Amino acid sequence: MSTMASFPVLKPETLFRNGTWSYRIPALLYLPRFSIILAFAEEREDVVDEHAKLIAMRRGTYDPATHHVQWSSMETVVSAQLKDHRSMNPCPVYDEVSRKLILFFIAVPGKISEQHQLRTKINLVRLCYVTSMDQGQTWSAAQDVTNSTISAEYNNWATFAVGPGHGLQLLNKARSLVIPAYAYRILHPKQHPTPHAFCFISSDHGTTWKMGNFVGEESAVECQVAEVHTCGRKVLYCNARSSRGARIQAVSYNHGVDFEGGQRVEMLVEPPYGCHGSVTAFPPPPGAICQDSWLLYAHPTDPKGRRDLGVYLNKSPLNPAHWTKPSILFKGLCAYSDLQYMGVGPDGSPLFSCLFEYGTHQECEEIIFVMFTLKQAFPSEC
Repeated sequence: MSTMASFPVLKPETLFRNGTWSYRIPALLYLPRFSIILAFAEEREDVVDEHAKLIAMRRGTYDPATHHVQWSSMETVVSAQLKDHRSMNPCPVYDEVSRKLILFFIAVPGKISEQHQLRTKINLVRLCYVTSMDQGQTWSAAQDVTNSTISAEYNNWATFAVGPGHGLQLLNKARSLVIPAYAYRILHPKQHPTPHAFCFISSDHGTTWKMGNFVGEESAVECQVAEVHTCGRKVLYCNARSSRGARIQAVSYNHGVDFEGGQRVEMLVEPPYGCHGSVTAFPPPPGAICQDSWLLYAHPTDPKGRRDLGVYLNKSPLNPAHWTKPSILFKGLCAYSDLQYMGVGPDGSPLFSCLFEYGTHQECEEIIFVMFTLKQAFPSEC
């Protein structure tokens, strides 16, 4: 399998492979306190969105000395479901204060499609989560927090979703938890609903949740966020999917409550109809002139289709013109991905893990986990 990689990586491993079931929509979360990696995906009857069923999971034990991961067998998070609904868009976050792992997902009735909701302008999605106090070994019953979190907006949306991919805990005073999300808003009864990115936020360690305000100006769908340290302050950076040829970015100076207007990132091209991508912030390698955060972003690199997964680097994260050209991680068909920063790698540079969809005949035949360092991806930057 390593021949598929374009720059040298630590040993890739297939965590989910299509067979009796199909797997899509990867989410990855690293818990450095326990050296545990959690990998999630949707388990489906086949690759079609409407045939999703449950959230599948694998737990990895990471050895920072050898940089080896020992994976447990696959299991489904059986409690992460509502009756007669399918579970979609895994979006995990970990609260360091309460030591509570929270797995958000959306629950959609039966085989109702997103397109059906966009056509009828009737939102049927529920916002749910399950929690774990033992790093994903056991899970609580599902909590449906739709009414308490978005009741005022619910009927103004045609549909919505979280993530997919990881959420964040911020380093602000409240240690806020942030879950990226998007909603198709009904702005005019005769117009097609328009998508806007935003965040669900908790300032009480996941007990209650509220909505932040929408990213304005640009249509933005599936998104991820990263906390960036720049010029002596912390800001929340949002990077979102668009069907208009380039990614959208926006910045929040108040922990995700408000975002400045979205702007196109011409360096980060989208294939037709767009594709989900992932972003993570990390401290620069030793010897860097500036100690502000850097950003790494993963996404298919071919503007004509979902091919050739690449990673891009930005050493000035708030400047959309400062993204590098991509370094190709895996050649071939690919789609959704999720990134995590893992600390220092075996060569002394920052280490990352990536969970992504890959295939030889279609873009989502398996979901692969791989680790690589900044020096492997961008040797001239270290």
